[in-house]
Amino acid sequence: MVATPIGHLDDLGPRAARTLREVDVVAAEDTRVTRVLLRHAGSSARLISARAHNEAQAADTIVALIAQGRAVALVSDAGTPAISAPGARVVAAVRAAGFPVVPIPGPSALAALLSVAGLAEGPVLFEGFLPARAR
Repeated sequence: MVATPIGHLDDLGPRAARTLREVDVVAAEDTRVTRVLLRHAGSSARLISARAHNEAQAADTIVALIAQGRAVALVSDAGTPAISAPGARVVAAVRAAGFPVVPIPGPSALAALLSVAGLAEGPVLFEGFLPARAR
């Protein structure tokens, strides 16, 4: 699970960039978006799709790749996979198959926002993103 920048590509951390260079396969929410990120990180990993509409099938593919000894990273378009983005089904399938899931943290848009909001100390509740269409 590799967190990706929300906004500027230079926010990709060194550990995340190294991981993307070292893995064999990157499972991506949108391969077009991730291709730009991989180029920026200097990665030549193979890209496969792991979107909301194909996540169950992608999970099976990822488990099979790991079982073959391949290193696989999962990324979302921006931010952390499975946090208001696809990824939870993949994590569940990989864990159910007995393989470890390693989080590679990155910049947090929520933490960045809170750091400059000037809010008093206190609890914060994140329930996901607002819908794209008004209802």
